Amino acid sequence: MKKILITGGAGFIGSHVVRLFVNNYPQYEIYNLDKLTYAGNLFNLTDIENKPNYHFIKADIVDGEHIMQLFEQHRFDDVIHLAAESHVDRSIANPMEFIMANIVGTVNLLNAAKFYWKDDFENKRFYHISTDEVYGSLGDTGFFTEDTPYDPHSPYSASKASSDHLVRAYHDTYNLPIVISNCSNNYGPNQFPEKLVPLFINNIRSNKPLPVYGKGENVRDWLYVIDHARAIDVIFHKGKDGETYNIGGHNEWTNIDLIKLLCQVMDEKLGRETGTSEKLITYVKDRAGHDLRYAIDSAKLQRELGWVPSLQFEEGIRLTVDWYLNNQEWLEEVTSGNYLKYYEEQYVKR
Repeated sequence: MKKILITGGAGFIGSHVVRLFVNNYPQYEIYNLDKLTYAGNLFNLTDIENKPNYHFIKADIVDGEHIMQLFEQHRFDDVIHLAAESHVDRSIANPMEFIMANIVGTVNLLNAAKFYWKDDFENKRFYHISTDEVYGSLGDTGFFTEDTPYDPHSPYSASKASSDHLVRAYHDTYNLPIVISNCSNNYGPNQFPEKLVPLFINNIRSNKPLPVYGKGENVRDWLYVIDHARAIDVIFHKGKDGETYNIGGHNEWTNIDLIKLLCQVMDEKLGRETGTSEKLITYVKDRAGHDLRYAIDSAKLQRELGWVPSLQFEEGIRLTVDWYLNNQEWLEEVTSGNYLKYYEEQYVKR
C-alpha cells in the first residue's frame, strides 16, 4: 500500500488533489501535511476527513528536523509537494516568508526523501508543483513551453523558480526520481478570497468596490482547479522521471474582460439589472513588477499523457459562482480580521 505525502493539502489546489486521491485510490494511504496558515483550511476537506485512508498532519515544512521525523515515522513512498506561499502581493510585502517556505521548505523535503529512500528509488516519486510565473512575461504572442528560459519578476516567482532548480538539481546530482509541473492561474471552489475570482464574487455580492490593477489589461490563462487536480493525477502516475509538464487551459482573458464576465454572471445569479455590478469597478495603483501576459502551451501533456481540460471557461465560472453563493459560511469562516486589514492596506486608490 503506497503511502503518499501531499503537502499543502488544506489549501486551495491541494485540497482538491487530496480529495481526488483519497476518493479514487482507496488502496493508497494519503497523508495531508499543512501548516494551516491563513490560506489552509480543514473546512475544505470535511467530506473526506473520516475516510480510512486519509490522515492529517499539522506541520511546517520549514522545520527540517520535524520533516525528517515524519519520514522516519511514516516511511512515505511518494511526495506530492504543493505547500507554498503563493500570493504575489504578499511576496512583495514580505519576501523572506516566501524564501523560507518555497525554497528552504522544498529543500527540507528533498533532503528527507533522499535520506529515507536511501538510493533505492524504485517505485518512488517526488512531484513538485510549480507555476507559470517562473517564466516571466510574454508579449502579445507566443506561449510558455517546457523549454522557455526562466525569467521571474517577483519575490514569489523567484522563490518558485529557485525551488524548481533545486528539485532538478537533486535529480541530476542524486538521481532522485522527480517530476515537475508548471500551471497557469487556477479558479474554482475553496480558493482563499484574496485571489481575483473569489475576491470579486464576494465583493459583488456585498456591493463593495472591485479593485482593478492599472487598466486591467494584464492577460492570464485560466484553468478550473479540478482539471488541474486531474492533471496532477495523470502526471503522478504516468509522467516520465525527470520531466517537466506545463498545465494550461488554452484560455486567455484580460483581467478587465474576466471581471466584466463575473459582473454579468453575478447580476444574473443575484437577479440584478445587467450592468449593476460593473459600476463597482474601481481602478487602483498597479502592482510593482506586474507581468503583462502569461499563456501556457500544454501540448506536451496532452500529446504524451492524454490530459485535456474538461470545462469551457464560461461553464467553469458559472459553477464557481454557484459554489461561492451556496457556501457563505465557508467564506465567513476564512475571512478574518487580519485578512480585512491586509486587504485595506494592499489596494490603494489611484
